[in-house]
Amino acid sequence: MQLQFSSSLLARKWLGFVTAIWVQCISGNNYTFSNYSDALKTLMGLSQLELNNLSVAKDAGKAFGILAGLASDKISTPVIILIGSIEGIVGYGVQWLVVSQRIKPLPYWQMCVFLCMGGNSSTWMNTAILVTCMRNFRRNRGPVSGILKGYVGLSTAIFTDLCAALFADNPCAFLLMLAVIPFVVCLAAILFLRELPQTEDTSTEREENKYFGVFNSVAVVIALYLLSFDVSGPHGMTLSRIFAAGLLVLLASPLIVPVYVALKGLNLFDLKRNLDIEGQIVEPLLNQENGAEVKKKPAAGPVAVVEEVPKLEDAAEIKRRPVLGEDHTIFEAIQTLEFWILFLSFLCGVGTGLTVMNNMGQMGLALGYADVSMFISLLSIWGFLGRICAGAVSEYFVKSLLGGNLNLRFEKTDDKIKWKAGTPRPLVNAASQILMTIGYIVMAMALPGSLYIGSIVVGICYGVRLAVIVPTSSELFGLKYYGLVYNVLILNLPLGSFLFSGLLAGLLYDAQATHVAGGGNTCMGAHCYRMVFIVMALASVVGFGLDVLLASRTKLVYSRIYANKKLEKSAAGSGSS
Repeated sequence: MQLQFSSSLLARKWLGFVTAIWVQCISGNNYTFSNYSDALKTLMGLSQLELNNLSVAKDAGKAFGILAGLASDKISTPVIILIGSIEGIVGYGVQWLVVSQRIKPLPYWQMCVFLCMGGNSSTWMNTAILVTCMRNFRRNRGPVSGILKGYVGLSTAIFTDLCAALFADNPCAFLLMLAVIPFVVCLAAILFLRELPQTEDTSTEREENKYFGVFNSVAVVIALYLLSFDVSGPHGMTLSRIFAAGLLVLLASPLIVPVYVALKGLNLFDLKRNLDIEGQIVEPLLNQENGAEVKKKPAAGPVAVVEEVPKLEDAAEIKRRPVLGEDHTIFEAIQTLEFWILFLSFLCGVGTGLTVMNNMGQMGLALGYADVSMFISLLSIWGFLGRICAGAVSEYFVKSLLGGNLNLRFEKTDDKIKWKAGTPRPLVNAASQILMTIGYIVMAMALPGSLYIGSIVVGICYGVRLAVIVPTSSELFGLKYYGLVYNVLILNLPLGSFLFSGLLAGLLYDAQATHVAGGGNTCMGAHCYRMVFIVMALASVVGFGLDVLLASRTKLVYSRIYANKKLEKSAAGSGSS
């Protein structure tokens, strides 16, 4: 199929990415539970265990993300986004009706259903955004994941600070924002986000890196802007409205990239390429031919040889199993040990991090803080920095040997391939788990300021985990069935919420709490959550060990993937010279 890869197509591609960013800015509503959890607890007379189980119901919505994963291969991107936006306005809309007392509190199980709907809405949005953008920018998966997941991390701070600026931290107004704003923003993505063909020209890849730098810079400015509002103390109504207006301008500023591309293309772009969009979607990172990797050699420059994959265990097998780096169905993926190592290490990171996010309201109150919005914003802003840095940093180290020059080479000794380059992405996760362990220990000590330090550390590490899982899973198991594979992996969100937040934190808090008049209970003091933090620190140590094991088992995969990329670039460079 002949397609003209024109400037208008490039501008549409970047405009779709900008709308994807906007959707990510509002799809982190699942992390805002602490902003209105105390209102629900008081209104419904809940114990801490019952309140934590409501948060589990919210996170259980992620479990139904499998439906979004299945739909991603059958339904267009706009329809998937529309489903998520409608589900969100219903789920959060009913919660708003209850908290604003426009209707009587619903039975406990019905509230669980609507919280689950609100949580599930973001899985449809995220699946559509991630699958489409990873395919549109398949050669820059780390930066794409970091930017998109980074804006999800900022979404909690965006909602929290906008509500504080305009509605003085009113939980009713906050829930109304969660219901209405995502629906409106998703309409823009429905119009502009599409899966598009891409050029294989290496200059286009370099151009993408330049534009990603712009998006990163804007994101950092937004994070600092939000942080300055949080730390500058009480604000008057006039200053708060000015802040809100400035924030909206900053969120709109990424539009400069597609506008620039469109204007630049009026004079410079007139490239024709032979592109097949279906072939791009299913193309694995490792080139294959008759069950083995293709041996490639650039026309000029240093020679790089990629060894064939190991022989099949069963030579009589008609259809061989895919190896890591090739496209896996979900059934093929779950038969690999690497999938379960990744699954369990992800559980240790996100399960414990969710516990802090879901319980930050009660954690702050237990330590004597009347206003916990500062800690919620810190989790969000530093979570953003963890996500956006993890994407770029992991991409850098994957393409080099601990930052060294990328000179890929494989040597065969005693029928074993020695690893020479390509730092496995899971090592970034391992580093985050160590830092997260330190954060939990600091929070368990409950020294003055420890909650501030813990919020920053946990936010960073939780962000790293969520950003790195996206390119890692696509690199190990391919892009063809990525939507479903990713949604099975994020089952860790409801599972971790149930194990660490619902059971661990809920039961241990209630064991220390005292009952109050009118129902419910409360606990004051460092002892309320000390044992919770200690157990989560131990879980983080386990996660570290799993990440190191996964890095060891996948180092050859990363070497092979980027050996192919190096060879392709060398061939392209020699062809143009």
